[in-house]
Amino acid sequence: MGLAERWLNAAYQGAPWLGLLRPLEVLYRREVLRRARAYREGRRSRWRAPVPVIVVGNLTLGGTGKSPLVAWMGQHLATQGFHPGILSRGYGGKGLGGKGRGGKGQGGKDQNGQGQSGGGAYPLWLEQDTPVEECGDEPRMLHDQTGLPVVVDPDRPRGARRLMEGGCDLIITDDGLQHLPLDRDLEIVVVDGRRGFGNGRCLPAGPLREPLERLDSIDALVINGEAHHAFPEGAYAMRLEPARWRKVRRDAASAVETASLTPFPFSTPVKAVAGIGNPERFFRTLETLGVAHDPSPFSDHHRFRADDLVTKPGQALIMTAKDAVKCRDIAPSDSWALDVEAVPSASFVDWLDKHTAPWLGRRVSCTEETR
Repeated sequence: MGLAERWLNAAYQGAPWLGLLRPLEVLYRREVLRRARAYREGRRSRWRAPVPVIVVGNLTLGGTGKSPLVAWMGQHLATQGFHPGILSRGYGGKGLGGKGRGGKGQGGKDQNGQGQSGGGAYPLWLEQDTPVEECGDEPRMLHDQTGLPVVVDPDRPRGARRLMEGGCDLIITDDGLQHLPLDRDLEIVVVDGRRGFGNGRCLPAGPLREPLERLDSIDALVINGEAHHAFPEGAYAMRLEPARWRKVRRDAASAVETASLTPFPFSTPVKAVAGIGNPERFFRTLETLGVAHDPSPFSDHHRFRADDLVTKPGQALIMTAKDAVKCRDIAPSDSWALDVEAVPSASFVDWLDKHTAPWLGRRVSCTEETR
């Protein structure tokens, strides 16, 4: 376990030694509040998209299950008549822009058949063959899981304009709660039910990116998994449900090989790797499924090497869907990813439909608005 993981565990467990960092926390909080006030008072500009923008983000460091909820929301809203697109920062991607696949450094076509605009690495419109090294693991996973348009851009307003140019009439940002230059219509915060908000302190004395008072201004709080802490009244529930096993290695011409959860398509015990924000949650899921395993946790967005994936003779390798997009070319042949799907509560679905239904009646021509 690295230093960052040790610190994060201490922050969630309330280690007393973190009290030494409270003077730095005061400075961090002051800067966060100063920045938010500047946007609120108009001293810093925010770009308002002509289409609805939904931000799904975290108040804490570490994995919360945010991306699976983004995938579910995108697919659900598509069934309601929207043409949603997903906007991501693309953490871990180099943003090389897909040279050699068409355009001037940014290949491919959007859902309207329009070529990607040239002249730089971003915005990056994901294609079926966009390498994960360019776009990052979460955008690659979201594109594969949903089939929806996904754009990567650290500049969220610019990325949002690219999605609108591609025909999207609703934008869901994966993360971005703290990216204030892009105005938004709804803010949804996801929190892990077991970890909660840790010791309740901001960086570096705790896991919070913003003070807990930030919850007063969001539109919905979603608790992933069983709640082990006291949360604000009115929070919505969600769970991550294992869906299927999927073979990690495949060539471009072959179909994706999947298998039902039981019987297992592999022998146990297995080696299990997880390079996500909360590896223990993945390992607990394997335990719930009855998969005997040797756990190998890694840091979030870990760049796997073949040495990380070596198994004992005859032993299968199991990993998360997020890790699988980075390991397709280096994983052993008997490697499987566990696909999980977000299952929000009926009350959250009702809340989302209530807030988004009015948008259907006042959709704009996105291409015209962005010209």
